[in-house]
Amino acid sequence: MKTTGHVTLDYGFMNTAACSSAITYIDGDAGVLRYRGYPIEQLAEKSTFLESAYLLVYGDLPTAGQLADFEAEIDKHREVPAALKNLFTGFPTTAHPMPMLSAAVSALSTYYQDELDPADKAGVEISTMRLIGALPTLAAYAYKHTQGEVFVDPDPSL
Repeated sequence: MKTTGHVTLDYGFMNTAACSSAITYIDGDAGVLRYRGYPIEQLAEKSTFLESAYLLVYGDLPTAGQLADFEAEIDKHREVPAALKNLFTGFPTTAHPMPMLSAAVSALSTYYQDELDPADKAGVEISTMRLIGALPTLAAYAYKHTQGEVFVDPDPSL
């Protein structure tokens, strides 16, 4: 593949190539979406968000013990570095929350320089846990900023 420095913008992903995946199966014409072989409707009805996240990360739905361990690990990462709040205050309150969230996710990686090697399985796993844990907090900060409200930190008792 030749690197040119040019970027292609594909509105609506109409020309984006697809590939085979063990994680997701999509048949848009038939209205089918599966994660790891499970229909999305089944996961939405019978699984929690974190059970579905575990499935995507590890390939199987968790046992009760695995889910408890996974939830405990995710909970360790709900709080984000306090300085990230300053990032949100730099955006206009009229900004859409999604670009703010995108910027915050990118900024989050600057706090964890030790986990940047994609070949390091343990590093990828901890980065995944950090991201799953931090996203609800960052999304809440983005929303609160658009409302002109004070940020609320995660409550570990919930």
